[in-house]
Formats: sequence, structure tokens, C-alpha cells
Amino acid sequence: MAQSAALLTRIVASSVSATVQAGKIIRDVLNKGGLNIVEKGKNDLQTEADRCAQRCIITSLSRQFPNITIIGEEEPSSCEVPSEWIITEADQEVLQLKLPAHLEDVNPKDVCVWVDPLDGTTEYTQGLVEHVTVLVGVAIGKTAIGGVIHQPYYKNDESGTFIENGRTLWGIDGAGFGGFTPKSPPEGRRIIATTRSHSDSIVQSAIKSLEPDEVTRVGGAGHKVILLLEGKAHAYVFASRGCKRWDTCAPEAILHAIGGVLTDLHGERYSYNRETTYVNMRGILATAPGQPHQWYLSRIPDEVKQKLQ
Repeated sequence: MAQSAALLTRIVASSVSATVQAGKIIRDVLNKGGLNIVEKGKNDLQTEADRCAQRCIITSLSRQFPNITIIGEEEPSSCEVPSEWIITEADQEVLQLKLPAHLEDVNPKDVCVWVDPLDGTTEYTQGLVEHVTVLVGVAIGKTAIGGVIHQPYYKNDESGTFIENGRTLWGIDGAGFGGFTPKSPPEGRRIIATTRSHSDSIVQSAIKSLEPDEVTRVGGAGHKVILLLEGKAHAYVFASRGCKRWDTCAPEAILHAIGGVLTDLHGERYSYNRETTYVNMRGILATAPGQPHQWYLSRIPDEVKQKLQ
């Protein structure tokens, strides 16, 4: 079945399996206590878990799909990858998906996969493990089409206990989604999700302009978009250049798959082809399905937009 499925379907299905293994690596590193933290820049940490999880994902995908482009957040490593990290399985539910005709026969050279092996590293090092996600986004041409978000540490809402292997959410825009049940945010209120660790006066100005009833500050772009998917926030705004393409490709694809929107603060979608710049220079605005994206854009002050040209 796997080989008869379309290339896009196989990449997303394999990414689901690879992110589950990456999540196991992330838990193992934390349990052993050897994080080996490296400070790449201001508020930009890297741990042993980031490095190992990326090697797992990129090796697993590149061996199965040698002709696609894969870009990871961390520097490539020449270290030997343990055989148990190399995943060849593919998620059967994803493989059953029926794609729109224009996605059925994709040229591998038009595919760019963006990998953030551990989104929310700062929170991970602080023990706020529920903020952590593993992100694999699949772009066709310039557009984010497929996405996988894995939560290595996911608590059951009812029991409050961690699920053994975490949770994996996935989506292909125009084809379907799985791993979660979309919910609408509460009516009559406006809950805005934003950064926990990268705030400044510009970020605050953008939030204030939306007149929120509540502001939820959490780590990781993946975690913030999950709040939109599950009806726990109406919009996610980040008026800064702190985000990169590997932070937003997967969340954008899944959000669009359920009818939401993710753009920059000028209302344009980001380009995810392999020639593009990595930094999301014009900030982030994401809205849950049914939310008036244009209204949110119109509220962002001009001076904020000018800072993010």
C-alpha cells in the first residue's frame, strides 16, 4: 500500500512515524538528565534532544525519499545514527487519504520538508514539557501543504495523566487531518495566544490592539497553533522576527487543513520553497476556523507593520 500511495501522502505518513520516535528520544534524553545545552543566540537554546531528534527524523526521511529537499533547524551531523532511530514505518491512516488531483503526482524536486526537531527548547530546559512539540512541515512549491505536530508530553484532558507515547496531530490541506478533534473557541470572548519568552514593546502593542479578554503566553509555535486547533484561543499573534520557516510550515498546513489561516502581519502567506530565507521577517498572525482574519490584520497598528517590513 505504501508504495502505491502518492508521494505527498507517503512523506506525511512516514513523518508521523518518525516524529513519534523523535518524541521517544526527547523523553529519554530528559530522563537521563544529560541535556548538554548549547546557547546558539539570545533566547535560542539547543540541547542533546534537539540534535538527536533531528538526526532521527532527517535520516529516516532522507533514506526513504532521497530526491526531496529536507531543511532542519540544527546543523547537520556526521555522527553515526543508531539503527533503532531509523524509522521505515508509515502511518496507515494517512496512507488511506484521497488527495486532490493537483497533489497526486508531485515532482520530488518541488518538495521541501522543514523540520524543527524540538519546538519549545527553552521550556523543555525549564521543565515545562507540555509546551514541547516536534514539527515536520511539507511544502509543495512555495506552499505549506502537509504538516505533522507531535507532542512528546501530552496530558489527557480528563484524567490529567501523560499519555505514554504522546500525541501526533497531522493534516494535508485539501485532503484531511487526524490525531485531534477540532473545536471552536468560545463565543463572546477573545483569547489571544502569544510568546512566553520573546516579548517586547512591539509584541505588546500588537496584542493590545486586538483588545483581548485573555492573553495566553506559551512556548513554541506548534503549541500555540494547537490552542487554535482545539478552540482554546481565537488567534495567535507574534509581532517579531523570532520565528523561522521550520516553526510555521507544519502548523500552517494543519491549520489550513481545518479551515484556519496563518499569514504574516501584512496578510501574505510565507514561501516555503528551498530557496527562501529561513526567518519569518514579517511576524505571524494565525486565526482559528471561522475567525475574521482580515479584522485581526486591520487592527494591527501601522507602526508595528512598518517595523516588520
